[in-house]
Amino acid sequence: MDTQQKDRFLSEIYESQRLVELIENSADELTRRFIREIRASDDTPKYHTWDEDELYRRAYNVYSQLGKWISRETTKADIAKHYMALGAQRREEGFLLSEVVEALAMTRRFLWRKVLSEGLLDTVLDLTQALKLNHRVILFFDRAIYYTVMGYEKGK
Repeated sequence: MDTQQKDRFLSEIYESQRLVELIENSADELTRRFIREIRASDDTPKYHTWDEDELYRRAYNVYSQLGKWISRETTKADIAKHYMALGAQRREEGFLLSEVVEALAMTRRFLWRKVLSEGLLDTVLDLTQALKLNHRVILFFDRAIYYTVMGYEKGK
């Protein structure tokens, strides 16, 4: 790898990390927005009455640990184990599967909205890094949704 390639590679890592840190550092704001939206949505009635502190804890854990979840060190098996258990737990708690899937989809949408709202996509490099991050986030959430559904269907 020549110096120019190395510099570009390091710049890409920095830019991607910067976006992850933006999301993790905005975990409280994202979580509060998530709670407002999920409690207002007609598609998620069980969440309207669920304990707000518990909702906060659950959403905050995803946002504040995004880097861990989308890192290359987190395996498909790690995601499967966690989200199958989550699916089984939500079933036991009486949530409809459609509500659980909508909650995960809302969590993902707020991530991208945050990146867009920060005006960090001014250059082609910024946009490229955001799209790479978005791809990793989508892959993570696709897996999370799939394993949540599996866990929900199988129960405990």
